[in-house]
Amino acid sequence: MAAHLARHPFGRVPALSHDGFELYETQAILRYLDRVLPQPALTPDEPKQAARMDQVMNISDWYLFQGVCNVIIFQRIVGPQFFGTATDESAIISAMPQARTVIAELSRLLGEQHFMAGDRLSLADLQAGPQASFLSLTPEWTELTSGHPNLAAWIARLEARPSFQATTMAQLMARAQAA
Repeated sequence: MAAHLARHPFGRVPALSHDGFELYETQAILRYLDRVLPQPALTPDEPKQAARMDQVMNISDWYLFQGVCNVIIFQRIVGPQFFGTATDESAIISAMPQARTVIAELSRLLGEQHFMAGDRLSLADLQAGPQASFLSLTPEWTELTSGHPNLAAWIARLEARPSFQATTMAQLMARAQAA
């Protein structure tokens, strides 16, 4: 734990070490990697698409994760499977109004596009996609997406990508068990 706290003083994930450069916080890491890794760029050149990407990334940080995923996914998956805790149904019920709002807004912003910021994968998809994909493993997903088939199709497109297939919940759990 002390080694991780030296990398991330708040003790959370993610943290990155790249060529001696230490960095933490998801958006900072994503933006850094987009700048230093080979093409294609994951930030749109067009200002409105880039702004939409930024908006979805912030929705992901402040509303999808905080109050939705950190409650529902924890109660349904993380707590029971990793800590042996019982599911707190009242916590899930309390999280559902915000979950409905977040899912409706992500669906509206996605519209008929293939990805959140247009026709190409962007950092917004890479940040919000895994959270939504994990949320899709819960029984609440069916209710949340019943009126938003575009969002379910977006998740299916993302999950078909090799990068998403390499980081499924089952694979992450197997890696955690091996560590």
